[in-house]
Amino acid sequence: MRCPRLAAHLSFTAICLIAGSIISQARAVGDNWNDWRPIDPAHLAQKEPVVEKDADAEALFWEVRVADELEGASPRTVLSHYIRIKIFTERGRESQSRIDIPFGKVLGREIKIKDIAGRTIKPDGSIIELKKDDVYERTIIKASGLKVKAKSFAMPGVEPGAIIEYRWREVRGDQLSMYDRLELSREIPVQSVKYYIKPFTDPLFPYGMRIKTFYAQTSPFAKEKNGFFSTSLTNVPAFRAEPHMPPEYAVRPWMLVYYSEDRKLQPDQYWKDYGKRVYERTRSLMKVNDEVRRAAADIIGDAQMPEQKLERLFDFCRAKIKRIYDDASGLTAEERAKLKENRSPSDTLKRGMGTDLDIDTLFAALATAAGFEARVYCTYDREDIYFDKGFPDDYFIDPAGIAVRVGDGWRFYNPASTYVPHGMLRWQEEGQEALIADPREPVWTVTPLSAPERSMEKRTARLSLGEDGTLEGDVRIEYTGHLAVEMKEYNDDDSPAEREETLRNRIKARMSTAEVSNISIENVTDPIKPFVYSFHVRVPGYAQRTGKRLFLQPAFFQFNVAPRFPTSARRHEIYFHYPWSEQDEVSIKLPDGFVLDNPDAPARFGAGQLSQYDVTLGLTKDNRTLIYKRKFFFGGGGRDYLRLRFPATAYDRLKIYFDELNKQDNHVLSLKQSATASAPSH
Repeated sequence: MRCPRLAAHLSFTAICLIAGSIISQARAVGDNWNDWRPIDPAHLAQKEPVVEKDADAEALFWEVRVADELEGASPRTVLSHYIRIKIFTERGRESQSRIDIPFGKVLGREIKIKDIAGRTIKPDGSIIELKKDDVYERTIIKASGLKVKAKSFAMPGVEPGAIIEYRWREVRGDQLSMYDRLELSREIPVQSVKYYIKPFTDPLFPYGMRIKTFYAQTSPFAKEKNGFFSTSLTNVPAFRAEPHMPPEYAVRPWMLVYYSEDRKLQPDQYWKDYGKRVYERTRSLMKVNDEVRRAAADIIGDAQMPEQKLERLFDFCRAKIKRIYDDASGLTAEERAKLKENRSPSDTLKRGMGTDLDIDTLFAALATAAGFEARVYCTYDREDIYFDKGFPDDYFIDPAGIAVRVGDGWRFYNPASTYVPHGMLRWQEEGQEALIADPREPVWTVTPLSAPERSMEKRTARLSLGEDGTLEGDVRIEYTGHLAVEMKEYNDDDSPAEREETLRNRIKARMSTAEVSNISIENVTDPIKPFVYSFHVRVPGYAQRTGKRLFLQPAFFQFNVAPRFPTSARRHEIYFHYPWSEQDEVSIKLPDGFVLDNPDAPARFGAGQLSQYDVTLGLTKDNRTLIYKRKFFFGGGGRDYLRLRFPATAYDRLKIYFDELNKQDNHVLSLKQSATASAPSH
């Protein structure tokens, strides 16, 4: 749980000091923001890239000024970007003509994009300006499947040999932050990236600016005019996303700019003190009173075992208390602004809604009232970064949920994660180090990693095959665990029509001729039940007809699925988010007059406890219906997420394994037209 109330409590004094001073001395963004720089004729004539010899486009420079400005009476951090790009090939023209600049909530901060301007300088030196009316908003889908809003525009008149340049202002948050992340790489190579940063200074402000660079070595800071300091990085390779790679901030170069005291504490002492501070600042939020005791008793009812008691308390908090910042809450921004702050667990009970912190601490209070020892635990988000305890700062770590002592061990709960089942955490918090807050001796431990069977995609299809190769029937797909969480989060803020369109697009991406009807989507916002798709499908040409034979792929759910690792080379390590499993049962009624010709099943194979693949294939007793059953899991046999990380040197073996999986899933059966042939029974 990212805890706005706790975060505000931790840094309120510092933020107030910054805000009070910045109102009287807003920083200038920089010189000549509205002026384009002259074009170097050598750049216009340049024929080859500098950083990567095969690059289709390359940034000649990318400069950013980081400043604090006023918007009304509120100070904000503003990044003013200016980038110039040389286009070398037709592929470069295609990739760089359309620009998407994401905005919205990023890493917990609201991002706004303003003052976009751009132009294209053609090889002959003529210039075409980007029109303001050509900038619009759209939703893009990232490689991770995350939906992101973006300011989009198409650069005019782009061709190989041209130079494009554009600038924009990125406004971060509704207040100044003690931390800012600054990117150092892009999806194309960059000859030079340079940041101008003006440190905040004030006699009342007790913190100094610090810089920590990750995965790169920037130049020493140089003093510039108007109080700015600059740092740069040259010849930066393109950052290229790969399937199942680590989080971007764990592999690409970037800088963290932050303000802190000049600490002399060693990491061990720092984390011990931090765990004590978290305990003190959350203790009052878990206060038990008579109302909480009565509620705990009513919720637990006749439950006797500790696990059963905690499960009932968990399900109550998850299902009965509304998360006010959730997309599915139904609350508008104005309604949220009018809500009173919950100051105790009893307030959260009465109002039936609260922040993530309110819901988690209500669960802790109910558990305490039931006789359990409950503590806040802190951990990091491994979708964002790999945590290093050697960096003594709490930027990467947050109060994430509640640890409850059961017997000699700790159980971990996060009821504020609406869709996460009992006994699991968000995958981002599973299988990793967590600090349990305590007034005397905070302790590090490891959160459990859910087994593959907890996150299952269970698929059934009852289909009939026509003699022309058309496949038609009813399909049901059920998602549980982390898979269900992802499906619900993706769909819960869409309309029913948008959800149906998402399903149709997913199916047609694999089977372009598919006709989908009678769609039912169940439990989209239900905190407990699986996410379910059911629909009727008709796929002309699914099986290939050649003379008197039909060639059929029985793995309907894997039809036209591309290999998981398509490239022969790998730059980054391989990283799976969580263990998962798949279970398919497909029945296909054969067309009249057709029988299987020497049927054989795909080969079974596996990798010990890590993964197994098993398929059975047969016919019903009347030889008229083919029954295909498939089971697969990956990520078994481990207790921490390191089980899901593989070095780049292991890529060849992983690729071979998943290529074999893809090969077996593409197993094809031959059906011949014969009224007398027989086949083995299922």
